Amino acid sequence: MTLIRHRIHRILPILTVLLAILVIWHLAVVYLNMPFARDQANRAGQTPSFSELLPQTFAQERPVLPAPHQIAAELWDTTVNKAITSKRSLVYHAGVTLSATLLGFAIGAVLGILLAMAIVHNRAMDRSVMPWIIASQTIPILAVAPMIIVVLNSIGISGLLPKALISTYLSFFPIVVGMVKGLRSPETIQLDLMHTYNASPGQIFWKLRWPSALPYLFTSLKIAIAIALVGAIVGELPTGAVAGLGARLLSGSYYGQTVQIWAALFMAAGVAAILVSIIGIAHAAVLKRMGARP
Repeated sequence: MTLIRHRIHRILPILTVLLAILVIWHLAVVYLNMPFARDQANRAGQTPSFSELLPQTFAQERPVLPAPHQIAAELWDTTVNKAITSKRSLVYHAGVTLSATLLGFAIGAVLGILLAMAIVHNRAMDRSVMPWIIASQTIPILAVAPMIIVVLNSIGISGLLPKALISTYLSFFPIVVGMVKGLRSPETIQLDLMHTYNASPGQIFWKLRWPSALPYLFTSLKIAIAIALVGAIVGELPTGAVAGLGARLLSGSYYGQTVQIWAALFMAAGVAAILVSIIGIAHAAVLKRMGARP
């Protein structure tokens, strides 16, 4: 009984926030879509009441703000009713974006860890490279993405790699910062103890610094994988891509298909949630293996 109450207390705030979002969303749908419904009625020479126009705000083909049930229907149609190989399937487009995301994330993770190791063990790297790494994140990604695409296309590199590099550009930064913090987290007394045991720099790294940095690393990876997905989507926008979630956003904006745009956004959010959850599971497994308490 106590366990059930504990779970209810954990779920109740989430359900309350979700209910509040749905209420606000439905009110926004009525407010934003009502002018079009009223205008259509006036063009037909009708003067319907608010209650008569209300259902129309939730059933427009190209609404300013789609209703939740319209987005759910579009998601069902483009994920369940369409074959995965179909160009109209969101699963197909999500797979294209996911491939660039994972490649960029892998490159960013390796680059971030190596840079963090170099910064921690080399004072010159700390003073020279770290400020540039921080400064690189002040450049808007929307300005960087087209330049990367154009430069790489000019030397014959196109397809998956340019999008992956944009994901790398966004994802390596949180990993560098997190790993630097983690590798420097051991206290002075712990380092002195390792020196007392005459431990080599390699032993200090693998037996003290690396285990201490793992919680920081996994936290950074959760941020990096989500932002890598954003980078992959942004990388699809300036290329005029015909596949990927970015392509669905583009085609939806070209033809005013707001329901398609919102469905692609929800699909991207779902993919990001799954990726972050996978890293969270790996985090818990590693900490358990290290003997940490749940």
